[in-house]
Amino acid sequence: MKVALVHDFFLKDGGAERVFINLVGLFPDADIFTLLYNEDTLKKLDIDQGIVKASFLQDFSEGIKKRHRLLLPLFPTAIERLDLSNYDLVISSSSAFSKGVITRSKTKHICYCHSPMRYVWDSYPSYINQNTSSFMKPFVHLYLSYLRMWDKASSERVDHFIANSENVKARIKKYYRKDSTVIYPPVEVDKYELRHANADFFLIVSRLEPYKRIDTAIQAFNLLPNRKLVIIGEGSDRERLEKMSEANIEFLGYESDQVKKEYYENCRAFIATAEDEDFGITPVEAMACGKPVLALRKGGYLETIIESVTGEFYDKNHPKDLMDGLIKLLENEPNYDSQKIRHQAEKFSVANFENNLATLLDKII
Repeated sequence: MKVALVHDFFLKDGGAERVFINLVGLFPDADIFTLLYNEDTLKKLDIDQGIVKASFLQDFSEGIKKRHRLLLPLFPTAIERLDLSNYDLVISSSSAFSKGVITRSKTKHICYCHSPMRYVWDSYPSYINQNTSSFMKPFVHLYLSYLRMWDKASSERVDHFIANSENVKARIKKYYRKDSTVIYPPVEVDKYELRHANADFFLIVSRLEPYKRIDTAIQAFNLLPNRKLVIIGEGSDRERLEKMSEANIEFLGYESDQVKKEYYENCRAFIATAEDEDFGITPVEAMACGKPVLALRKGGYLETIIESVTGEFYDKNHPKDLMDGLIKLLENEPNYDSQKIRHQAEKFSVANFENNLATLLDKII
């Protein structure tokens, strides 16, 4: 079979991109398509730039591509203009646009869906309020209404949806009226080592964006001067977060996988604060090191963390609730079994992902 793999963008090295790398491993001879890429991201992902076929948007200037949200009105047209007429199997890795590719009637199109387009569906009100000036709001409302209709219509082009969690499966059913099969993302648990000891600090690994709600953890740790919090990651919210942080909170910025591994293995516990996370790879990486996780009781965290066994939950994204959850975690600390925590993480291994995907493809094709 002639296979094409399609991904929305290669502009950052995130969880969706790590999933895509595993798709490339399963289909090493596949051609790769995308809307936009930057060379640094391809190098980090070890993808040969020569085999990546980008949309016409790639010809725009670097200045425009760095502010790629300005190109939003062009994304539907750009993805539809990718020529996939010569392929028997198309697998799209999509949280927005790549599922909208147009294929032949005989081509099988399978979409690994990280989530339906969140800023036109469940995150629509907060996206409008946080990212749009009063003057632009009427125009943005109008365009996002069109984009919502396009998103629903383009979902009809997919023959089979794969959801990255039960959480996302529910969104696919609600917004697209489509059934899907859950295959959890691959986590490279084998590259992490089980550690029983710790260096007495708490860890966050995340993009520093407002919707990740890192500010909740900062506000809580500001009231706990004897507890150290280390934050790894970059994003548009970093400056604001640093300004509001006390001396016991350390920002490391972007770090390599090797450095992150060392911090995972040496932390006391991992903290996950995002609102309604699709799945959440970083908590599983921490659990692969035998570390308990404190997480908001929402979204994909509910599918990976076992309360009082691999960590604890807090109920609301408020500093007091997070502090209460932290107290519960510390009280239960002697009862955590690092081997059991590691065993839970192994359920989300690369091998399980590949086996589950291969089994599904055998049934579909």
